[in-house]
Amino acid sequence: MKDYFNISLDGSQLQSISSIGLAHLGDAVYELLVRSWLCAHGRATGKGLHRAAVELVKAPAQAQRAEKILPLLTEEELAVYKRGRNAHVHTIPHNASRADYLKATALECLLGWLYLRGEKDRINRLFAVMMEEDGDAA
Repeated sequence: MKDYFNISLDGSQLQSISSIGLAHLGDAVYELLVRSWLCAHGRATGKGLHRAAVELVKAPAQAQRAEKILPLLTEEELAVYKRGRNAHVHTIPHNASRADYLKATALECLLGWLYLRGEKDRINRLFAVMMEEDGDAA
């Protein structure tokens, strides 16, 4: 049986997945990280937990966090990010600009790609930077 919690696909397998497919998975990875971060930091409880998670996973918030990690990306990671940013999306949520939505899609694509490569440590390091506030870990 394949262990989908600890999956690792090779380059050719990853190339065959569309940028939208990677972003679809990356969206779930990001959501899980945000929910874990909120619980671990005691930021909210009950309904407040859901509202806090929604605020952090909205496209504008994701776009802002994506900007924080861009300078840290390798060439290969940046290429995946750009692949996601150039995805052909057909609907933009009303609470996001097209630019923010494409940055959020790019971030999700990168997270999905890293997850499928089995690079949880890299995801964690990038997420930690995304969640820093005023230069200090939150």
